[in-house]
Amino acid sequence: MNKGLLYPDAGGLYCPAGDFWIDPLKPVPRAIITHAHADHARSGNAEVFAAAPGIPVLNHRVGGADAITACDYGQPFELGQARVTLFPAGHILGSATVRIETDDDSWGVSGDFKRAPDPTCAPFQPFDCDTWVTECTFGLPIYRWQPTAEVIDEILAWWTSCREAGRPAVLFCYALGKAQRVLAELQGRAEGPVWLHGAMQPLTDCYRDQGLNLIDTRPVSSADKGYKFAGDLVMAPPSAAGSPWMRRFPKHSAGFVSGWMRVRGNRRRRGYDRGFVLSDHADWPALVNTTADMGARRVITIHGNGEALSGYLREQGLDSESWNLRQSLAA
Repeated sequence: MNKGLLYPDAGGLYCPAGDFWIDPLKPVPRAIITHAHADHARSGNAEVFAAAPGIPVLNHRVGGADAITACDYGQPFELGQARVTLFPAGHILGSATVRIETDDDSWGVSGDFKRAPDPTCAPFQPFDCDTWVTECTFGLPIYRWQPTAEVIDEILAWWTSCREAGRPAVLFCYALGKAQRVLAELQGRAEGPVWLHGAMQPLTDCYRDQGLNLIDTRPVSSADKGYKFAGDLVMAPPSAAGSPWMRRFPKHSAGFVSGWMRVRGNRRRRGYDRGFVLSDHADWPALVNTTADMGARRVITIHGNGEALSGYLREQGLDSESWNLRQSLAA
């Protein structure tokens, strides 16, 4: 493996020039965390650098406020012999991509990113780099997203049908990022309140505290005893499906919002009545187009279906390979 500015080691993705790891897989002395999702942000790091808009959510998720340095988008800072700049990733509030530069080389690294508009976070910003390390969670040609407005139309039509039938509409989605994006898209298009599972409430409060405009919400725990939520929209994380908590919503209809709903069999296997295709990750066209936008001569894929994307890029004449960070940790 050509190590270059970054290479996978037992801690994850390591930069020797700056002596730091990006989204480390275990506690390390110095980390750059791209966003607060649990598969990228872990507690226990001695020193953490992250984009300023994401600090409140990151503190809520991993704690350690005294050890976190807030970094402004587009403002370089020095770590060892490396110059580092964070740029908006468009994934969730405060998400970032990372540019690492030395006198001889420059690399760009994505945690997760998307190119679709999102009212809850700054849009993805391309930048030039020699090597682009890209996520490819949905790195297969089947994954192509429809416009967000169309998905929200589908959710509203389903909610209306549940209201007419006197049934609760329970919408499952990830508690951080996806939930707040849906709530922001519903603002101005529907009348609240939307009821929230307890895991979503504090994260939604973090978004509101930063001035984001979301539809009115209430915690399910605040409802009167015996209230049936007939015709109401309730949002919950996937972990709540099938749990005793669901007994509060008799005869409910269950929907799930995720890019994985692009494959119809996923909805049936997971037991949802409706699947809504809305992702906070780049789809296949966005992965390919972003590679061109970054102007990189070399592309490394991580996080997902990397071999498919790397193979396609090699066919286009680029130097491309796939890294498995989990195997590096196991080794």
